[in-house]
Amino acid sequence: MAEKKSQDSPSVGHGPGNRGPAVVVKPKNFWKTSGRLAKYMSTYIVGLIIVLALAIASAVFQIKTPKILGQATTEIYKGMMKGIAQQKAGIEINGLPINFGKIEQIIFIVILMYLASALFSFIQQFVMTRISQRTVYKLRRDLKSKMQRLPISYYDSHSNGDIMSRAINDMDNIAGTLQQSLTQLVTSSVTFVGVIWMMLTISWKMTLIAMITVPLSLVVVGVIAPQSQKFFKRQQTSLGLLNNQVEENYAGHVVVKSFNHEEESIDAFEEENAKLYKASWKAQLISGIVMPLMTFINNLGYVFVAIYGGIQVANGGISLGNIQAFLQYMNQFSQPIAQLANLTNTIQATVASAERVFEILDEPEMKNEKVDVPDVETDDKVTLDHVKFGYEGSPILLEDYNLKVKPGEMVAIVGPTGAGKTTIINLLERFYDVSGGSIKIGGRDVRNMTREDVRSHYAMVLQDTWLFTGSIYDNLKYSREDATKEEIINAAKAAHVDNFVRQLPKGYDTVLNEEASNISQGQRQLITIARAFVANPEILILDEATSSVDTRTELHIQHAMERLLKNRTSFVVAHRLSTIQDADKIIVMNHGSIVETGNHDELMAKNGFYADLYNSQFAGNVTM
Repeated sequence: MAEKKSQDSPSVGHGPGNRGPAVVVKPKNFWKTSGRLAKYMSTYIVGLIIVLALAIASAVFQIKTPKILGQATTEIYKGMMKGIAQQKAGIEINGLPINFGKIEQIIFIVILMYLASALFSFIQQFVMTRISQRTVYKLRRDLKSKMQRLPISYYDSHSNGDIMSRAINDMDNIAGTLQQSLTQLVTSSVTFVGVIWMMLTISWKMTLIAMITVPLSLVVVGVIAPQSQKFFKRQQTSLGLLNNQVEENYAGHVVVKSFNHEEESIDAFEEENAKLYKASWKAQLISGIVMPLMTFINNLGYVFVAIYGGIQVANGGISLGNIQAFLQYMNQFSQPIAQLANLTNTIQATVASAERVFEILDEPEMKNEKVDVPDVETDDKVTLDHVKFGYEGSPILLEDYNLKVKPGEMVAIVGPTGAGKTTIINLLERFYDVSGGSIKIGGRDVRNMTREDVRSHYAMVLQDTWLFTGSIYDNLKYSREDATKEEIINAAKAAHVDNFVRQLPKGYDTVLNEEASNISQGQRQLITIARAFVANPEILILDEATSSVDTRTELHIQHAMERLLKNRTSFVVAHRLSTIQDADKIIVMNHGSIVETGNHDELMAKNGFYADLYNSQFAGNVTM
C-alpha cells in the first residue's frame, strides 16, 4: 500500500501544466552534477552510441533530401526550356521533352531517404526512451533506498512537499530531458552544421547573404528570450500565491463564512489576481514577440536570397532546383538556433533537478556503529541509564536521566503542549540516538540492536490516526504481515472494529480513500488500536485520542485501550491527567526537559509542577 500525500512544492517541470517556458533554476555545479548523471547512464554506453549514430544519420538524410529533390525541379525546368526553344525553332512537339523517368527515380530516392530518416528517428527514440527510463529507474531506486537510511532529523528539517517534489517532479524532469533533449541536441547541432554545409555547396555568395541574419537571430534568442524568463518567473510567483489563497479559502470556507469574511477574501483575491494578470500579460507579450521576430528575420534573408538567386538563374549561373533547395535550407536554418537556445535552458534546469536529487543521496545516513555497553541481566523491560540528549544545534534537554520500567508497568508522559513529550518517544523507538548514557531493552543497549529489531518490540497508537489507501483488512495486517485471518478478526473484535466493519457494504474489503475520510474519526482510531492488537507488542506507545468523537465511540476507544494495555508494558502520552492516576510512573516534562518523575500520589505530595498542572486542568486553564 502506498502512502498518499497531497503536498507539493514548485519545481522546474515539463508538461502541459506549465504556461510558457519553465523558470530556469541554474545548478550550483553544472559539470560535476552532469558527470554524476552520466555515470548512471554509463551502463548503456553501447546503446547511447547507437542512439547518437542513428540521430546523426536521421539528420543527414533529412538535410540531403532538399538538394536531391531540387534536381527534379531542375529536370522539369530544363524540359520546359528545351520545349520552348524547339517551338521557337519551328519544331513541332507533342509534349514537353521532360525526362519523367529521371524525375521518378529522384522522387523514389527522396521517398526512401525520408523513410530511412523516419525509421532511424523512431529506432533512436525507442532506444533512448528505454535508456532514459532505466537510468531514472536506478536513480529512483537509489533515492528510495537512501530515504530509508536517512535519520528522522532530515524529515524534521525538510518539508514533505520539498521531498515529494525532488522524488517526483525532479525525476520527471530528468527523464524527459534524457529522453528528448539529448537526441535533440545532437540533431539540432548536426542540422545546423549540415544546413550551412549544403548551402555552401550550392552557393557561397548566397550563404553569406543568409548568414547576415544570424547575428539578428542571436540577439533575439540571447537578449529578448531571457527577458521573457524574468517575467515568467514573476508570473509563476504570482500564480503560486494566488493558488495558496484559493486553496486556503476553499479549505476553510466554513470559517470564512462563519466570520463574515467573504468580502475581505474576494478583495484579497482580486488584488492578487490583478498582480497575476499584469505579470502574465507581460510574460506572454515578450514571449510572443520572439517567434514573430525570428520569422521576420528569416523572411528578410529569404527575400534577399530569392532576389539574388532569381538573378543568378536568369543569367544561367545557378540551376532553378538549387535555388529551390537553398530556399528550403533557409527555412531550416533558424530552427536549430532557437532549439539549441531552448535546450540550453532545459538542460540547465534538468541538471539543477539532478543536483536536488543528488543532495539527498549525499545526506549523512543513520549511524549503525555498535557501542561498548555490555548486556546485563535484569528484570527490567526498559532502562534509561544516565541518559543525556539534545537535538543537533539545540541545548541539552535530558541530563543524566534514569528510569527503570518493569514488565507490565505503565509509564505516563505528561506536560503542556510543546513540552517535549515526543522526544521521549523518539528516543525509545530509536528515531534519535542518545547523546550520552544508554537506553536498554531487556538489558541490551538499543544501539547494539538493529533499528528494525528495536521497533519490533513496540507498537504505536497515535492521536493522529494514520491509515493507508487500501482495504481495512490490509490496514489491520500492516503491523504484522504474517498474521492469520483469525488473528486479525480477533484483534478487530477486541478493538470494537468488527461490528461496524461488517455493516459496511464490502466489510473488511472496504477500501479507505485518501485520508480515510469515508469512515468516521472514531472508527479510524479504533482501526489503529486493532492494528496494534494484531502486532501483539511487548511494549506499547499510546497517545490518548478520544477528542472529536461521540460519547459512545469514546467509551469503545477507552475500553479497547484498556484491553490493549492489560499485562503489557506501556508508555502513555497523557492529555487528560485523570486517565493516568493509576500509572506506575509519571514523567513530567516542561520546555523540552524532564522536571519531575514519580507516581501520582508522590507528585501531588511534592506540590510541584505536576500538581499545578493537575489542579489547573481541572480548573479548565491548561490544555495538554
